[in-house]
Amino acid sequence: MPGAVGALNKSTGAINQFGYFQLILGHLVGYAFIITVLLPLYYRMNLVSIYGYLEKRLGHFSYKTGAAFFILSRTIGAAFRLYLAAAVLQLSIFDAWNVPFYVTVIVTILLIWIYTYRGGIKTIIWTDSFQTLFLISALIASVVLVSGQLNISLFDLSSTISESKYSQIFFWDPKGNNFFFKQFISGAFIAIVMTGLDQDLMQKNLTCRNIGYAQKNMFWFTVVLVFVNILFLSLGALLYMYAEVKGIALPKRSDDLYPMLAVQHFGTITGIFFLLGITASSYASADSALASLTTSFCVDFLNFKDIADEKKKVKLKNMAHIGFSVLLLVVIVIFKLINDDSVVNSVFKAAGYTYGPLLGLFFFGLFTKRVPTDKWVPYICIASPILCYILNLYSAQLFDGYTFGFEILLVNGAFVFLGLWAISKRLEDGHARLG
Repeated sequence: MPGAVGALNKSTGAINQFGYFQLILGHLVGYAFIITVLLPLYYRMNLVSIYGYLEKRLGHFSYKTGAAFFILSRTIGAAFRLYLAAAVLQLSIFDAWNVPFYVTVIVTILLIWIYTYRGGIKTIIWTDSFQTLFLISALIASVVLVSGQLNISLFDLSSTISESKYSQIFFWDPKGNNFFFKQFISGAFIAIVMTGLDQDLMQKNLTCRNIGYAQKNMFWFTVVLVFVNILFLSLGALLYMYAEVKGIALPKRSDDLYPMLAVQHFGTITGIFFLLGITASSYASADSALASLTTSFCVDFLNFKDIADEKKKVKLKNMAHIGFSVLLLVVIVIFKLINDDSVVNSVFKAAGYTYGPLLGLFFFGLFTKRVPTDKWVPYICIASPILCYILNLYSAQLFDGYTFGFEILLVNGAFVFLGLWAISKRLEDGHARLG
């Protein structure tokens, strides 16, 4: 995120500045929906996998399709974040020893695999707490240290950033990817799908002792999220200001700006804080992702509830855990070869295509009294992202220069919703499934 502040927006040719915060404002609406609608639903149904809702409401194939799209989405998202951590470690440490990138990735995944294998979700909740502490501490320390390098007092920090060329928050060009309403509405639905419809994030909330604690947890998460994102964006502005003042050439990838300055220009203390922060943030996301992928696959596809033999369960769980670890390695290496954008943008772009079917499935279940012909649901959910990709390629020609940004998620979800409507029928009162 700090590197994305000064990166060029491909649709407008201008720098992104604080435009990302428009997305965060939309997140507030999305989290309110999770607190008031989704969490009560999950607790009422006493779900282990949240995609069990789809089975009870829409049918068996709908359930399997939702779980499959979660696995695809979370694998890509976790791989993107781990790629960032591995790339930073490579740049900061392993390049000096001529260690190949794939070896760095293997070491990174192996460390996560060891403690998630041994401890499961309870270990992850504790390690996430420590990792969050490291992340916030590193972020605050970085802001303080970089502002000191620029001779800006903490009292003048806010005014200095607001007067810089990096501080614009709101953008009003309808054709730009950073148009306010695009970002705000997309932010709301991104929060819903990437948190509320994501087994990884929801399984932590479902470990709370009751619905009240889960809602309280989500509320404070939302409050902290706003504060932390403001700090990240402020740090980004400071980094670009520092590079400009010192005449430092910017790296080709915006994601490399922070590690380059932290390790090569800010001294040992800042470099250590940076490595702690980036490692903590990436591990906090990836370790729970690995555990949730294993959980979802075992519950949703291996039908653990129907297996009585505990030894067989353990064997299957271990095989799944190893399998997803290897899969993450493969995706990370592929991502390094093809990526030319910031990781934060790449994550949300991918989410638009992979989470869109989940959005359509859940919203169809929540807001209609219809049930689809279940066997056709997978085909609609596969066709929709493909159609969205084609539409996105030709949107400028079709819509007078308009290009899709993160709002492709909404289009994707709408296509699935309409497709389900077309193959569904309304059930008689008293016979409709759980909604």
